[in-house]
Amino acid sequence: MNWLLGLFEPGHALGLLALDPPGWGGPLLEGLLHTLEVAAGAYIVGTLLGVLGAFGKLYGGPLVKDIAAIYTTAVRAIPELIEILILYYLVPDMVNKVLLSLGRDRIDLPPMLVGTIVLGFVLGAYMTEVLRGAILAVPHGQIEAGRAYGMTPLQIAWRITLPQMLANALPGMANLWLNLTKDTALLAVIGFNELTETSLQAGGTTKAFMLFFTAAGVLYMLISVLSGRLFALAERRARRGQPSLRGGGV
Repeated sequence: MNWLLGLFEPGHALGLLALDPPGWGGPLLEGLLHTLEVAAGAYIVGTLLGVLGAFGKLYGGPLVKDIAAIYTTAVRAIPELIEILILYYLVPDMVNKVLLSLGRDRIDLPPMLVGTIVLGFVLGAYMTEVLRGAILAVPHGQIEAGRAYGMTPLQIAWRITLPQMLANALPGMANLWLNLTKDTALLAVIGFNELTETSLQAGGTTKAFMLFFTAAGVLYMLISVLSGRLFALAERRARRGQPSLRGGGV
């Protein structure tokens, strides 16, 4: 055990990963926390937009369907880095213009808040299509049966559509979450201190770029593995009572 602890002494290369200065372990974990905070916030925003977009595309009027189609098409067509740069500068500028028009002072929005909104807005377009496909996968006969029993549209959505939609949507939602945790690295271009930006700072200070990039990669891998297990558990619970697809059954 002593030899393992000795690897993180200041005189050893791995000592740069120590939690206490001059080690960068503490800032790396703080950057990891910022990554998870932004990803979680953006996932909530994106899911809400996805639900609105999916139901708007399926059940909205012509105007609502057109707006949803433009939103999903434009967001998915433009590279995410460009969208982040545009929205990062556009959103604060619009807010400040409104404040100035009301006679208020300009404000500086926190990078974490702006990053959460930007990534959530981008994620919402992809989430819309995932949820729309999941809703369409629900057997229409069950919905008709619910109507025959006199269920209201809200009861049909809560008792029939949503439970089965969730089971169909979870694999796609899991992929979107994993992509989102990696997309937080794009926020480094706006100076937000998430995991990648902190790794760049640590490497620039110590010149041990490979060490810190490897450490960041390991942390991202841990996020992916743990998230995959949690989503797999959620999918199994959501599919309880449904026919198993194992063995190539139909």
